Amino acid sequence: MSGDEKTKLKTLLNYWVEHNQEHSQEFREWAEKARQMGEEEVAGEILQAVGNMDKVSEILSKTLKRLEEA
Repeated sequence: MSGDEKTKLKTLLNYWVEHNQEHSQEFREWAEKARQMGEEEVAGEILQAVGNMDKVSEILSKTLKRLEEA
């Protein structure tokens, strides 16, 4: 991998993590709105998606750290 590609990958990984965190927060807000509308199952499914997104962000963060240490 060239230096330019490595720099771009680091930038993308950082962006993806930040972007996921923004979406995760928005999803939490909508899960709460769904709960307030009495849509408990919908809220639960949204929160399940949030958990998965958070796991993805954790993996991407670890990947970024590994790349930065290499």
